[in-house]
Amino acid sequence: MAPQELDFDSCYRAVSARDARFDGRFYTAVKTTRIYCRPICPARTPSARNVRFYRHAASAEAAGFRPCKRCRPELSPGDPGWDLRGDLIGRALRLIDDGAADERGVAGLARRLHITERHLHRLFVAELGVGPLAVARTRRLLLAKQLLTETGLQVTEVAFAAGFGSVRQFNSTMRETYGFTPSELRATAGRTATVDVAGPATLRLRLHRRDPYDVEGVFAFLASRAIPGLETADLKSYARAVPGGTITLTPRRDHIALDVAVEDTRQLSRVVARCRRLLDLDADPEAIAGVLGRTSLGPLVSARPGLRVPGTFDGFELAVRAVVGQQISVAGARTLLGRIVAKAAAPGGLFPTPEHLLETDLTGLGLTNRRIDTLKRLAAVLVEERVDLDGGQDPAEAVAGLLEVSGIGPWTTGYIALRALRDPDAWPVGDLGLKRSMSALGIPDEHIERWRPWRAYAALHLWSSE
Repeated sequence: MAPQELDFDSCYRAVSARDARFDGRFYTAVKTTRIYCRPICPARTPSARNVRFYRHAASAEAAGFRPCKRCRPELSPGDPGWDLRGDLIGRALRLIDDGAADERGVAGLARRLHITERHLHRLFVAELGVGPLAVARTRRLLLAKQLLTETGLQVTEVAFAAGFGSVRQFNSTMRETYGFTPSELRATAGRTATVDVAGPATLRLRLHRRDPYDVEGVFAFLASRAIPGLETADLKSYARAVPGGTITLTPRRDHIALDVAVEDTRQLSRVVARCRRLLDLDADPEAIAGVLGRTSLGPLVSARPGLRVPGTFDGFELAVRAVVGQQISVAGARTLLGRIVAKAAAPGGLFPTPEHLLETDLTGLGLTNRRIDTLKRLAAVLVEERVDLDGGQDPAEAVAGLLEVSGIGPWTTGYIALRALRDPDAWPVGDLGLKRSMSALGIPDEHIERWRPWRAYAALHLWSSE
């Protein structure tokens, strides 16, 4: 089966105009130079007869092209089409970004998706022209390229941080695919390796986004919900504990600076992927505004261009937030969550895992017995792997599984779908804040259906208007 075709004329017009709206949606491969670029590459636009277009960087690399050193494809924002898809391909790509293929192999990735490895390969070839193994390899190579260019990590550390099994494999793969070694790339980037230091060193990486981007709205949302003892946030930065270290996210003019200090650099791929989802960096603001701007939300959309739906670093953590936040204020939920972290935090000050929460006595924290019972049942379904909130399960199936938990209803599952499952059309049914905002703006309930397929963004516009 042939991969889905791109419209050549539309792609070439976007490249000729260096249209940033298409950055991350496709890649331009130049047959004369054997280099592939982003649509915004500042290099001279090649002749139409000398270019080919690919939907994914892995497809370009499989065809024998190497990434441009000027526009740096590793910095492209993600394709919003893949980011929003809840089907097998979309979920598989998110899990690959999260490092699942590096940890479990393609066979393990397929098992997590509850399909055969052969079927997964067939789906990838049909959509992208390459299999999941090639996609995982390209992700490793592009992350390694970014680390070599932007940090002073030793080449050995870069190899393992990017997911390679050995330095020899790393050197061989980069030379075979890109035509240069890691040391040669580092030399051209003007970087020198740092000496080893005791403890985790702080690395800074750039996370590119698709503009417009409502920085103030995203960081204000996270700051108002920051859990004491786990997160610190204001309008200028967001920091939290992550497995084996800490992260800090700081907005810059055209990107988000990620400062990460982790003991095991093999976690970098997961950290980067989850930070992108936390800040909703891969959304398509033009498509969202194109729908919502023509409805009763038009004035709100104009007032907050580039508004995003903040995600989460961990699906279980977000689900606990949703359960604790039922029918109480944001400030009240934050207080209770801080108490849970103070009593049940995992080693390193992390949010408790489902296993840890099951073993912790939550009485005396201000939670009702019914709420405690719901939290325990929620933890149990994740421990038993009946529900996957980190990308492996169809969102509709995950919601159905959550609704079987006593104490979890449509509002809770809607909020979890909106932030953890990344469903752009999720709607927290019965939310009092949304009802107040709609009443104040004179928006009738029947307008909710007009906001599809972007009801999650409609909810954020309404919450932001309070």
